[in-house]
Amino acid sequence: MKFNNLFKKVISVGLAASIGFGAIATIEAPSAHAATATSTKGQQIVDFGKKYIGTPYDFGANTSTTRRFDCSSFTKYIFDKYGVNLPRTSEDQARKGKYVSKSNIKVGDLLFFSSGSRANGRNVTHVGVYAGNGKILHTYGSPGVTISNLNSGTWKKTYLFARRVL
Repeated sequence: MKFNNLFKKVISVGLAASIGFGAIATIEAPSAHAATATSTKGQQIVDFGKKYIGTPYDFGANTSTTRRFDCSSFTKYIFDKYGVNLPRTSEDQARKGKYVSKSNIKVGDLLFFSSGSRANGRNVTHVGVYAGNGKILHTYGSPGVTISNLNSGTWKKTYLFARRVL
């Protein structure tokens, strides 16, 4: 058992014994609240983005319209609605926030991919949003805005890294 969990249990039992059960609800680690707030905002962004499923893809799409998106105009648009101002291109978006390992990605994290056409596949050519359960919310080609499986096919092969901007 981790020390933090053991400490919480000891404090909880001591408080329950000395001042009553109702006081336990007021004990919460500050980081737990912050993580909940981040994941909630991430889920709101994903839910908002899902409203655009099927919207056509258009490379270089204008960021002020919702009739067509490219990958980075889509992420820029849906994050802007929740107060997160992202740059216009996927390459520039890849420089924002903090790096997150694939094993620690959370709903709302930006995921970056490479077509492999330049720099041995290390250049950022695509961005999507982690939607949870191994899924990506993004837009490309003929499906337009869609949800894909991060852990199979093209997306598994071309995954580069994730960034947390929330």
